[in-house]
Amino acid sequence: MQSYTIGQAARLLGVSPDTARRWADAGRITTHRDDTGRRLVDGRDLAAFSVELARSGSAEEDTPYTSARNAFPGIVTAIKLGDVAAQVEIQAGPHRLVSLLTREAVEELGLEVGMEATARVKSTNVHIDRV
Repeated sequence: MQSYTIGQAARLLGVSPDTARRWADAGRITTHRDDTGRRLVDGRDLAAFSVELARSGSAEEDTPYTSARNAFPGIVTAIKLGDVAAQVEIQAGPHRLVSLLTREAVEELGLEVGMEATARVKSTNVHIDRV
């Protein structure tokens, strides 16, 4: 499973690294240390926290959310696989994006809950790029 540094987690959550550190210190985000002593957040834990955060509206109010060229970097929070089709949900800061794509595409990208990904929106289509 992929893990994220506090800085990476902060970027995906749309908050400052200081805010992410405070949340970790307060126990709101579960962290662990790697061999070098860096504080890391498990991808699945970050995915769950990002959904909770978006639902509660607790993100910093003055944080600007932008979409450069309609790209929404975020974290995969859910994947529903069917026989042929699949549904992938990404939480990008306060934005929840859902993409319907083929099961084969999800498997080729190796997408998993907790993984960093970018949703790209063009007209009525949402495309997923694995980061």
